[in-house]
Amino acid sequence: MRIAWLYYRLAALNELQYRANFFFQIFQAVIAFGTGLAVIALVFSRTNELNGWDAYELLALFGVQMALAGLIHALVQPAMQKLMDDVREGTLDYVLTKPVDAQLLVTVREARIWRLVDVLGGFAVLGYAVTQIERGVGLADAVGFVLTLFLGATMLYSFWLVLATMAFWVVRIWAVGDLFEGLYQTGRWPIGIYPGWLRYGLTFLVPIGFAITVPAEAVTSRLEWQSGAGAFGFAIVLALVARRVFRFGLRRYSGASA
Repeated sequence: MRIAWLYYRLAALNELQYRANFFFQIFQAVIAFGTGLAVIALVFSRTNELNGWDAYELLALFGVQMALAGLIHALVQPAMQKLMDDVREGTLDYVLTKPVDAQLLVTVREARIWRLVDVLGGFAVLGYAVTQIERGVGLADAVGFVLTLFLGATMLYSFWLVLATMAFWVVRIWAVGDLFEGLYQTGRWPIGIYPGWLRYGLTFLVPIGFAITVPAEAVTSRLEWQSGAGAFGFAIVLALVARRVFRFGLRRYSGASA
């Protein structure tokens, strides 16, 4: 935790040199939120519910999706992009020679603090949606939401780590960011609206369903214990697999000094 805090402080100091980025990020967040809200409004101008989700429940789902997107773009994606660049250029040596766990260091050494604006905006949308849900949110729902949100963040981090580790075998791997963005946008809608083959793919191959829909179900009192238990087990398995794949990939690395 001390190492992570040190690197995030350094990232914040570096980002504060370019304060215009803060206002640019706010502008981007406003456009993203406005577009998302417009699409939801368009859908519910034609129907009262979408696969059993009403407008405010879907708004809560949208808030979860945006908050996790901000977290990934602020803390995970920059670090994984840096990992891919270092593998390609042979400069990962500077990480591997440090007296600290390599996975920890590649995870925390790069961040884009301004992207946390999306996290705040997502939670603001989520908070408003929750206050409008008629049946309310109990203590058990709130606890379930926090736990499943943590599990969702763990899954998305692990998925990104596996993608970034592919750089040990594939040189031109830059397009994975665009690939992830395209897949991640499917999380704006409940996983249940998709056909079976796509629903399973977006749950077990790309953990969008577990990461976004399950926390939204928790905060809207829709979560069943089977889904919660499945998310818990899958998060542990995916984290262990990502760790194993990363360590296996390190054996394939040939640094600048090799």
